[in-house]
Formats: sequence, C-alpha cells, structure tokens
Amino acid sequence: MPPAARSQLPLVERLRPKRLDALVGNPRARSELRDWAESWKGAHPPSQRAAVLSGPAGVGKTTAALAVALEYGWTLVEMNASDARNETAVEQVAGRAAITHTLAEPLVGGGRPRALILLDEADSLTGRLSETARPRPEPPSLREFLRGRYQTLDALNAAYGLKPGAKPGAFADWDDVPRSPGNSAWARLPNARRDIDEWRSAGRPPDLSDRGGMAAIARLVKSTRQPLILTVNDERVLTRYSPVFQRGVRRIRFFPIRDIDLRQRLEQVVREEGIRVPPGAVGEIVQRARGDLRAALNDLDAIASVSVERAQLAVLGGRDLAADLAALTEEVLTTPRYYRNVEVQDRLDAPPDDLLPWIEENLPHFAPDAKRREAGFQALAVAAQFLDRARRARVWSQWSYGSELLTGGVSLALRDQPATGGGGVAFPQFLGAMGYSRGQRALRDSLAAKAGARFHLSQRKTRETVLPFLETLFRSAQGRRVRPELKSVSVAIARELGLLPEEIAYLLSVEPGAPEVGGFLGSTETPKPEPTDGIKRSGAEGGRSGGKRGQRNLSDFGA
Repeated sequence: MPPAARSQLPLVERLRPKRLDALVGNPRARSELRDWAESWKGAHPPSQRAAVLSGPAGVGKTTAALAVALEYGWTLVEMNASDARNETAVEQVAGRAAITHTLAEPLVGGGRPRALILLDEADSLTGRLSETARPRPEPPSLREFLRGRYQTLDALNAAYGLKPGAKPGAFADWDDVPRSPGNSAWARLPNARRDIDEWRSAGRPPDLSDRGGMAAIARLVKSTRQPLILTVNDERVLTRYSPVFQRGVRRIRFFPIRDIDLRQRLEQVVREEGIRVPPGAVGEIVQRARGDLRAALNDLDAIASVSVERAQLAVLGGRDLAADLAALTEEVLTTPRYYRNVEVQDRLDAPPDDLLPWIEENLPHFAPDAKRREAGFQALAVAAQFLDRARRARVWSQWSYGSELLTGGVSLALRDQPATGGGGVAFPQFLGAMGYSRGQRALRDSLAAKAGARFHLSQRKTRETVLPFLETLFRSAQGRRVRPELKSVSVAIARELGLLPEEIAYLLSVEPGAPEVGGFLGSTETPKPEPTDGIKRSGAEGGRSGGKRGQRNLSDFGA
C-alpha cells in the first residue's frame, strides 16, 4: 500500500502489530498462542489442531491471530462475521486452505508451508448442530423480473414488438405473463431471449444464513490439516454445542488490558504520530476504554482531527455505565423475575462484579421487611462466592451462576409482586471510598517517586522511612510560632522536589485548597532575625518581614 494511502487509514489499522511480541498486554495469552503455533512445525498436525481465543472486544484476539500468520509466514484464509458461514461456506474455506497449502512455496529454512484458517467471531453463529435446514429464499419469477424491469405492460410490449391481434400477441394483463418462459412463441424473440438469459443467470440468491455452520466447524476442528483459530467473546457458546470445543482445542483467554499498559501505548502513539491533545486527555480516554485498546485508539483518532484542544474532549461524548448500573439495580430490587446471564451482559456490557456493590448498597433500602432482607443477602452471598471463585481460579463459567443469582436470585428473594422504588438508587459508598483511596495512593506513589529519585532509594524504602519524616516535618512547620529555620527548610524541600499543591496537602493532611498549603509554595530564603535593640521596625527597615507585617507594627511608633 502506498504511504499516502496508508496514512489515511485509522490508527487501529495503521498501527496493527505484525509480531506477537508487539501486542499490548496479555503476555500469558501471547505465550500460549506461540506455543500452539510452534506445535504446527512438525510433519503432522498436533493433537490440538485449533485454538480458541476468547475475551472481550478490543483486547487483541484478531490482531494476535493476524500477527501469528505474519510471523510464521502462513497464508491467511479468513472468514469473518460479515460472510456467509453455513455448512457449505465453511467447507469451501477448508478446501480453499488446502489448495493454498498445496500451491504455497516452501518456507525459508526448510519449514512446511501452512495456511491459517481464521474464523472471527465464531460465537455469533446461531445454527445448532441438529438444526434442520431452513427454506432458502426462492428466486423471483420471470413475471416479477420483467415487471421490475419494465414497470408497465406497454413498455414490455413495445420492447418485444408485441401488438394486439398479431402472433405472438401483446400481453393484455400482467397475469398473462408466465412465471417461466416454457415454449412460448414470444420467448424466442431476440429481446425476450436476452431478458430470459439475464433472469436465469441471476439464479437463486446466495445463502447468507449460518445453518449447519457450527456442525461444519466442529468437523473442521477434528479433521483440519491446517492451523485453525476461532475468536469468540464467550467461549461457552462453543462448548455448549460440542465436547470437541472443550477438549480438542487450545483454549486461550485474553483479558482487558491494564490501564497502565493502555496509557503507555497511547502516550507512545501521541509522540510518534505527533498528535496534539489537551492535558488529561489520555487519562480520560484510558478511563473510558475500560481495557479496550481498540476503543481507546478510536477515541484518540477521533480527537486527533479536532484542532481546538478544548473542543477535543467534547468529541468523545459519554459512556455512562453508572446510569445503566443504577437502572438495572432498581429494576432488580423492585421487579420479581428471573434475569438470564445473557440479558445482564447485553444490558451492562460489563462484568457482574461491577453490579455487586450496587446491589449490596441498595438492597436494605428496597427490602420490605427483615425476613426478606435476610433472604436477599443470602442469595447475594452465594453470588459473591461464585464471582470470587471465577476471579481466583479463572473459571469464567462461574460468572453465569453468579450473575443470575445476583439479579434473579435477589429479586425473587425480596418480593413476590412488583413494587415502587425505595427512594432512588444510591451510588455505592464502598466505590466512593475506593475512589478516594485510589487518589490518595496515587499521591503517595508520586511523592515516593520524587523523593526516592532525589535520595537514591527505592519507592518502597521511601514510603517506609522518608515519607513519615516529611509528614512530621511539614506538619511541625505550620503555625505562627514555628521557628523560621524549620519553615524555611520545609519550603526548600518542597521546591527541591517540585511538589505540587496536592502533594503538599497530602503531607499536611489537609485539602489542596487549604491556606496552609500556600505557605509552602513561597520563597526558600531564610528570614533575617528580628533586631535585638527592642525596636520593632517597619517593612522597609525590617529586612524581609514584608510590608503587611510592617504596617501592623506602625502602632508601636504612634506615641
């Protein structure tokens, strides 16, 4: 692709990694995928011929598959969600991969040429293994074809040269036009034969359904002689259909990318691409992305085209997950019904762990009595056990049990009849405390980094020894009767470390806007001692005591 055309591509496509090591995040998943690819270097296919890459959107599943093909020199045969993926289409892809493998040139170094079959978003297939064939759409009849082309009978008769009383005669009504030509005399006319040939060449419309597709994929997993990768958001969609997706494939889990990795990648893109963004824009994008690198790059691409920095963040719009959580929480606590896991996922687009503190915070306010409150918390406790087990053991199938108990279990335990709201859903206090704690930890880590670099200590050692000393020093330097040397040393340290007002407020245990903070942002020079002759001098004579202090002392000279 020419450089000019490549520069017009979105960031997601332009910066797509070409090697597994260049992917952001998920080191364990990348290592497992590389091990699986290495198993295809032998003369015979490995025992696990397919790999299922599962995880939420935007975490690098498809990119990892494409990187494997480029890194190992495999030809790519791809089938994505926009293609027809029925039984015939899947078998054609397998056949095309076999032909590609036969015609491919040997790899440098004597390796065997391969063709990677990539079935993207395989969990979006709806066809079942035992699904009966649905009726395929019938092609239009010749009458419908001619009516769509000519619109009126007069135009059709004129095109074929048909006249009343002649042979063949003109059509008097559309019902006189047959649904197929048969042996009609008019069908041998030159213009009519041209239209009939076009009608026949159009044939039956392509079958874009997915009937039989899952069965064909299951057979392909067991018999393919080429590496096969399936990407899914939820691997349970596959494992429910056939045991082959449980034992016959390498199951590799991709997780949301950590915020620190997202931030580093976006900052690198901003530097390399020369994108001008306002302060805090990268952090805002990272917070909104929630581990989705593709969404983060798309947001960065969107604001890159806006020249006014203050208007850039307005382009991002809003993703109000809190509103969705609040709405679902109120519905669960007021409407007794069973909520399926799929419904919860579709409505939230978030893990059930995010909903747990909302239910826990508001359950007591919506419970009609103490007995129902206890039953609701019992269901909530069991749901928390499933969610905790899923996190600790990475058995993500437990999410469905936890999600359904968290919603439907609590809902049916609280009430039998729908009820009105209990005064509105409140934001979880636990999350608010965690947010404040996260901010305090960030300030602590920032202080430790600055002080540790200056004193040549690790951040851990700085937090244990230096920060307690700085807290004691700065708090002792407050007040009017403090020794000038102590205050001067504190101000000098603040200037030397480049402390921000928020960091000084952390050391003083006050709010950043407190007046005490401003006293540590002044000059670092040591004030001159007061004269000992018993005369209180004005600001002009009193050295660096300041004009305001001099005016306060002028009353001493009034007599």
